Amino acid sequence: MSTLLLVHAHPDDEAISSGGAMMKARAGGHRVVLVTATRGEVGEIHNMDEKATRPHLGEVRTKELEKAARILGVNRSVFLGYRDSGMVGTADNENPKSFHQAPLDEAAGRLEAILREEKPEIVVTYAEDGTYGHPDHIKAHHVTNAALDRLEKEGWRPRKLYYTVIPRSAMKAFMEQMPEEARQQGLGMQIPGTPDELITTKVDVSEFVDRKREAFAAHVSQNDPNSWFANMADQIYRLAFGTEHYQLARGKPGSELPESDLFAGVD
Repeated sequence: MSTLLLVHAHPDDEAISSGGAMMKARAGGHRVVLVTATRGEVGEIHNMDEKATRPHLGEVRTKELEKAARILGVNRSVFLGYRDSGMVGTADNENPKSFHQAPLDEAAGRLEAILREEKPEIVVTYAEDGTYGHPDHIKAHHVTNAALDRLEKEGWRPRKLYYTVIPRSAMKAFMEQMPEEARQQGLGMQIPGTPDELITTKVDVSEFVDRKREAFAAHVSQNDPNSWFANMADQIYRLAFGTEHYQLARGKPGSELPESDLFAGVD
């Protein structure tokens, strides 16, 4: 049984960017391992009382992730054990327990131990820009590569490492579908997208898109019920999330480009 291992920063990241590929992998008989760096202790709280929820938000979001993981077919879910870093310039970002402040060697060592246990054929994380510049996404990129570098010195490497990305052309098309009110709120403005020529893999996950949306909805504390995103028309949602895009960063393509599956060429 081949294994897909994903390194994400916070609860809900897994559903948004890679939920379809996770379900497709499980449906294809592969093992799915989800590594989450933090428990999402920082950020806005929706659908719950702020004062009562804030002190134990990490516990709330851990339970939400457990539900989402069941929907996505995750075989094993594990945390790296760091605190959500928040955004640059905030006190949370300077917290010594945050993922952002963690020594690279230490964090890579924690991930290395999991990689050593699982020996996944396919690894997925973010590109160097973290999709939209979040410190924890960027840290996940560096930690994943550092852990793989350490294991490669011992003679082991996954067949392929992918970065989950959004094509620049797709981001442009999505923005054109966005209503003016949402644009004025700055939604999507922080995501320039990856140049299309760097995209190596396009995974059609349209058959899983409803469950993908259900998995994202499981993160109740992060879903603003009044947001345009939460009330997005089904047609637009399918346009935005029915195909997942990846950039092959290590290893060789398993087919002519663009690949249609992360496991292309892997037995």
